Amino acid sequence: MATVIAHNLSATNAFNKLTVNNSGTSKAMEKLSSGYRINRAGDDAAGLAISEKMRSQVKGLNQASRNAQDGVSLIQTAEGALGEVHNMLGRMK
Repeated sequence: MATVIAHNLSATNAFNKLTVNNSGTSKAMEKLSSGYRINRAGDDAAGLAISEKMRSQVKGLNQASRNAQDGVSLIQTAEGALGEVHNMLGRMK
């Protein structure tokens, strides 16, 4: 913990500048280490809202794609079953 000398004006100013610089350095290091432009809402609130909306749209589209693939698989299974029924009926003739 840092010691602050209250009666020394230049020491107080230096301490305040050091605190501001440390805060800025911490924020810059957080951005650099994460690789993201927006780490929290305070960085860019509008950008974060847009990003979250796009993320939810991508999740919805991915789910729609999986649903479509499941539908294709179901149709292929039904087609195979109908083919087998057709073969059985042909043998019964």
